[in-house]
Amino acid sequence: MKPLVQMTGIGMRFGAAEVLRGVDLALHAGEVHILAGENGAGKSTLIKILAGVYDGYAGSVKRPACGVAVIYQELSLVPSMTVRDNLCLGHFRTRYGFIDDLAQQREALRLLEPFGLAEIADTLVEELSAGVRQIVEIARALGREASVIVMDEPTSALNGSDAERLFEIIGQLKQRGCAILYVTHRMEEVERLADRITVLRDGLLIGSAAASELPMAKMIEWMVGREVSQHYPERSGVPGEELLRVDSHGITLRAGEVLGIAGLQGSGAGELLTAVFGEPRESIAKGIALLTADRKTDGLVMPLSLCANMTLASLRRFAPRGWRDRAGERAAAEEYFRAFSVRAESIDQEAGDLSGGNQQKVALAKWLMTKPRVLLLNDPTRGIDIGAKQEIYRLMNEWTAHGMGILLVSSDLPELLALSDRIVALHRGRVTARFDDNKASAAEVIAAAMGREAA
Repeated sequence: MKPLVQMTGIGMRFGAAEVLRGVDLALHAGEVHILAGENGAGKSTLIKILAGVYDGYAGSVKRPACGVAVIYQELSLVPSMTVRDNLCLGHFRTRYGFIDDLAQQREALRLLEPFGLAEIADTLVEELSAGVRQIVEIARALGREASVIVMDEPTSALNGSDAERLFEIIGQLKQRGCAILYVTHRMEEVERLADRITVLRDGLLIGSAAASELPMAKMIEWMVGREVSQHYPERSGVPGEELLRVDSHGITLRAGEVLGIAGLQGSGAGELLTAVFGEPRESIAKGIALLTADRKTDGLVMPLSLCANMTLASLRRFAPRGWRDRAGERAAAEEYFRAFSVRAESIDQEAGDLSGGNQQKVALAKWLMTKPRVLLLNDPTRGIDIGAKQEIYRLMNEWTAHGMGILLVSSDLPELLALSDRIVALHRGRVTARFDDNKASAAEVIAAAMGREAA
């Protein structure tokens, strides 16, 4: 069968850096094609070439006449506009140039109703949570009726029920004859969705095979160039002194432990971390650090260099007498640059030029540089490849072994269960259950997160 998309011999350079070399990719109708690879492997660049964002590349691209729709990992919505306006931006105008409000309203409802979100059509995007914004981005891409749809980490900010809705829609798109290029770092999604898998590493095509013929262990080996365990590290150690108490929720955090906060969309888990952090200057001085869920909006300053971003929360440390120690800043940034294995040309590269996963590493390094005793983590492995996840898991064990306390929110329930010593479940801002013996089942935690109070 002739593919809907044929990319042949694709190469791309940014200055001296060669990010893609001779990559081939074919997408067929009715197929979910997983594009896999570590952060910095070249996936995002290949997607942008397919979408026509980048030119000046080597090779050839044959696209379908009805176009390509892309759902980017970093959202492209206009925060100050309503959901309806974002969904219909540039469309539904009368012949005199005025906006056709009635047509826009019908289209917005058509796109939002499958997700159960028709009521947010006239809500400003800036008032929505990160997860709901992700759904709006997905709905907008689906409304373009393209025959090729690219999804870059589409479930990274979605809860289980919203992800299930997306998977149902993907099934419908396959039946309509769409080709879907899907990027994810979640192995369970690869196993569930993939018809075919293509793996990139360091800008090179490592292999492409039918999903039925490619075991997950082999795919991971292709991604990282070595065997990597999919298992979570063992938690050990005895919790120490109390470091943090949240009286409103009856939550305590002790030195040397990871306390997981479980909750579905709208549970208030992320808002709880923000409230605990409070005023940044005071919290940093008290040894509290917060990694937010949205690195693009409030995690990093994209036009600044990696060095500037990494040292941003620690400037007092590098200017004890009011004069900045530039050499000290660079030395510290270089240390964390290496420790987190950030894939970039140097610490002078702009944060906005990095892949999403490498941006996440820089955001995490920024807070670790403040030497916190309490670390608040909101989806720390979102958009991170499996090799980097293993490194972050190892670092979390190392940090708690040295007496740090970690308050963890994660949309990945298996990750939350494996990494947490204790778990507190939230439903609409209220604690519904506490699991203190590290033996909670996924079913019990989900039930509590949905509002069922533990006995």
